[in-house]
Amino acid sequence: MDATYIKTTLDGRRVEVIDGWVCLGGVCEADSLIPMDEHPNRQAIIKAVPGATHVSGRLPLTLAEAAMAQNALSAAQRAFDASPAGITQRLRRAVWVKASQEGVE
Repeated sequence: MDATYIKTTLDGRRVEVIDGWVCLGGVCEADSLIPMDEHPNRQAIIKAVPGATHVSGRLPLTLAEAAMAQNALSAAQRAFDASPAGITQRLRRAVWVKASQEGVE
């Protein structure tokens, strides 16, 4: 279990990236980051956390925090892609796409 520390919230919980998930206090929140420009509730988030540039689940992140989180998420994805489970998943998707194109549902 690889954990990358991102920050500590005001109530003392740690925000970390663990095995490809952004976690709050060890509980998974999200597996991706959303830029603030694309978030539907961006005005309220920016009002509450003026320096936020990204959101992951319900966690607002500054640009520096988002960069650390994205690097950790990318590293976890690369590790998964190189694993037997990642290779199996890609093969399964390729077979499904081919079967779908041939009319199998």
